[in-house]
Amino acid sequence: MREEQKSYQNVMKATTLFGGVQVIHILITIARSKIIALLVGAEGMGIASLFLAPLRLLTTATNLGLDKSAVKEIAGHATDENELKVFRSISILKRLAWFTAIAGALLMLAFSPFLSQWSFDSGEYTISFIWLGLALIFNQLSASRLAILQGLRKLQFLAKSNLYGAISGLFVTIPLYYALGIDGILPAIILTSGFIFLFAIYFSRKAVENIATNNLSSKEAFSEGRGMMKLGVTLSISTLIGLLVAYLVQIYISHQGGESEVGFYSAGIVILNTYVGLIFNAMSTDYFPRLSAICDDGLAVVKTVFEQAFIAILLITPIVIFFVGFAPLLIELLYSGEFAPTVSLVRWGILGMLFKAVSWSMGYIIIAKGDSSLFMKTAVGFNSILLALNLIGYHFYGLEGIGMSLLAYFVLHFITVKWLTSYRYGFKMASGFYRAFFICILFCAGAFAVTYIEALYLRYSLGFFITALSCLYSYRLLDEKVGFKTLVTSILKKKKQ
Repeated sequence: MREEQKSYQNVMKATTLFGGVQVIHILITIARSKIIALLVGAEGMGIASLFLAPLRLLTTATNLGLDKSAVKEIAGHATDENELKVFRSISILKRLAWFTAIAGALLMLAFSPFLSQWSFDSGEYTISFIWLGLALIFNQLSASRLAILQGLRKLQFLAKSNLYGAISGLFVTIPLYYALGIDGILPAIILTSGFIFLFAIYFSRKAVENIATNNLSSKEAFSEGRGMMKLGVTLSISTLIGLLVAYLVQIYISHQGGESEVGFYSAGIVILNTYVGLIFNAMSTDYFPRLSAICDDGLAVVKTVFEQAFIAILLITPIVIFFVGFAPLLIELLYSGEFAPTVSLVRWGILGMLFKAVSWSMGYIIIAKGDSSLFMKTAVGFNSILLALNLIGYHFYGLEGIGMSLLAYFVLHFITVKWLTSYRYGFKMASGFYRAFFICILFCAGAFAVTYIEALYLRYSLGFFITALSCLYSYRLLDEKVGFKTLVTSILKKKKQ
């Protein structure tokens, strides 16, 4: 097998998480969303989102970015085959995670009255936010265990841990929502986080079952983990600001349009982040540690970024076109007819995912190189622009304006990151990429234009034709690089062993 083809196959395997685990996870998410939509409606989904947004915000604010920096540190030591340093890093991470979890829960307790007022314009949810502190503890500890799996490149364990946690959450959600309705939202969030934590512990122990982790004092953990915490805080800034922006947008929509409107917005964001976000999940699990390991080799960086971006756009284009062309049918299938206002948000916003696939591939260069100054500036700048665009878009055009603002933001993000990585690091995308990227853009633009055809039969027929055409185009280019026949054969042989 050619070395280039083998390299593409490795990226393809990691991106799609072969074995069906990620596909099953998405099916579970679909089932969960459908159940929530049917049992508690848009209002219930809006309330759940207004709980989850501050939960994620405080989790990120207090975990010191350890879930990211530990991945980089563990992956670096694993690449150097320095087992002692790997084990020591894992011990430090575990100890620090307990401190951050407790600190986060206390912060949730202190801010609970304010979170209730900000989110719901009422103090009646104060006790609910206090109880959310339990979910925060579970989330913090889960993140540290999953970071161990990610840093060690135990991707199957990582995927299975998330999968089994999601399955457990689904079985918890159904009876709670059925019996309690909206009142079942809070216990469902807490119990789901608890199950994810249990599976994260189980699989992280399986991954390092032969490791006798070093006992160390709290003083040693903070002293030796100083570098990990410093890098983590830097890396978490972008996520923290992004979550703050999402929360502020939800608060604005809640106060302007009500909790049901927040539910419509959240349903659209779930589609963008979950069903289309498969590609970006792969980037954060496999691509980041892989890029971190070779970040000082300029030629290797160009090759790695090109391979990831190339496969990402070819995989994501048919998905984008399918959702653009059949958004009304898909949203009714995934949620219910009540969520029809989400259609316009999804159609505009999902177009931006194509640009996001490329800008994220290039943007990880900044993180992998540890360029904290540039990373901080871009995090603040980009998220400020996103907040402004979202608020302006919603003010003038409602949910459709949010979709438009997302597209505008990701186009701007792509252009800026392309210029920054070129200017700062001399990075240039390998030849041949932009031709394929431009053709993918044309496919997506054509699919979007077709949605304005009044005749339903003609609109869906053309939508199906463009989707099929894009699938054939993606398959042809991927087959040239990956060699699907060889790839499938190697997977089948591995499963038989």
